[in-house]
Amino acid sequence: MRLYGDMLSPFVRMCFVTAHEVGLGDKVIHEKESVTPTAPNPRLVALSPIGKVPVLETDHGHAVYDSRVIMEYLCHVAGNKALIPDDGVKRFRVLTLQALGLGLGDAAVGLRYETAARPTALHWPEWSARLKARIAAACDELESKWESSLAEVNAGSIAVGVVLSYVGYRLPDLRWQDGRPRLAAFHAGFASRDSMLKTPIGT
Repeated sequence: MRLYGDMLSPFVRMCFVTAHEVGLGDKVIHEKESVTPTAPNPRLVALSPIGKVPVLETDHGHAVYDSRVIMEYLCHVAGNKALIPDDGVKRFRVLTLQALGLGLGDAAVGLRYETAARPTALHWPEWSARLKARIAAACDELESKWESSLAEVNAGSIAVGVVLSYVGYRLPDLRWQDGRPRLAAFHAGFASRDSMLKTPIGT
């Protein structure tokens, strides 16, 4: 299998972390590809009309995207039912946590693009403020309501752990850890897992 993208993307990284967590780390080849907000990447467009990372090319030559689908596909290939449980109550709790992590990632990447990629003259302060509010609200929700689910290694905690690392790396001025001791403790522990150490940001 080949996974296309750059580890600077939290969506790419969470797929690689998943691969390591389910025992497929050595079965997934990293094809480093980057994207910009305005110019299509021909290699990615050939695999997916959306042209975004990540894209997984299976051993059968099929393209799988986006990150949540790739994560589930890797669990399926590995026969792993722990990261995305079959049990209905647990399954949808995990998938909701994953959606929260992905939403946090969308807001963080959007803010990074707005502040670092968009020309200064075109900056939209109200949009930046809204993205910051979404990031803060997501972190507050994770701090107050998700401690037990984050204590388990699942698709949701992987998404959250990876995205929090991205926020700290790309948007350090947000200081997301401030006032959120439980979330900070979760992240410190998760960041020390082998799957995270083997997939450092930017590799």
